Amino acid sequence: MADATLSFTGRLAGLFSAGPAKPGDSYGAPGSGRSLGISMATTVLLIFLWWLVTHMGWVRPLFLPSPEAVIGRFFSLWGEEFAGATLLEHTYWSLYRVFGAFALACALAIPVGIAMGVNRVARGVFDPPIEFYRPIPPLGYLPLTIIWLGIDDLQKIVLIFLAMFAPMALNTRAGVRSVAIEQIHAAYSMGASRIQVIFHVVLKGALPEILTGMRIGIGFGWTTLVAAEMVAAEAGLGHMVLSAAEFLVTEVVVMGIVVIGGIAYLFDLFMRYLERTLVPWKGQV
Repeated sequence: MADATLSFTGRLAGLFSAGPAKPGDSYGAPGSGRSLGISMATTVLLIFLWWLVTHMGWVRPLFLPSPEAVIGRFFSLWGEEFAGATLLEHTYWSLYRVFGAFALACALAIPVGIAMGVNRVARGVFDPPIEFYRPIPPLGYLPLTIIWLGIDDLQKIVLIFLAMFAPMALNTRAGVRSVAIEQIHAAYSMGASRIQVIFHVVLKGALPEILTGMRIGIGFGWTTLVAAEMVAAEAGLGHMVLSAAEFLVTEVVVMGIVVIGGIAYLFDLFMRYLERTLVPWKGQV
């Protein structure tokens, strides 16, 4: 009995210990090792608890529908309309708004962040407005975007863009400032121009933080989506969720939340893959 207890305790402790050391390392780095199995087990456990709570009648379906009801709604809404559109149409319009804003943020925030990192004039110009509006929640400037831009898709894209812009620009600036000065001096000593140093040394050195800023920015974009689709939206996942909530169609609310979270998680997995491909040295030096 004691041996079994010690074995279980050892396995439990192993989940929270450092991963195995790589050749040349004395100890495993904290947090290293694969966690896919743990993540899958956690997901299965959460779904099982959800199923158990609903089937035991501990929570009324009005407040938490069963997994089967949510899955049934997911398939039924592919062919039938809810709140003026099918699930596919709602998803298309939300993807269009979020990724349209994301593309715009990448095109503007990353160059602004690089400029803030390498030039004091740019830092002095852009830092005050970014730091001023960054703590304000998107609902705070939602009325202004409606007054200035109306209620069409441009207003929604701009609102999501503003939520993404600040974290992407500030992460890019932090990445530029984190580049080792020795690398910059080495490039200058070999005859590189200022532009060459920025593109071949600074930009590559800042790439890990730029990608992190993109991951954070797209997360802010999805959290702002529901607010953006609150006003005069004819389709979109946020619009669908809000419409379902008004009529207490809880299974559609939960289904919409799952779809939004699933899309965001898949894109985050893609960004992690991009990090491993473009910056394999991250965390190694």
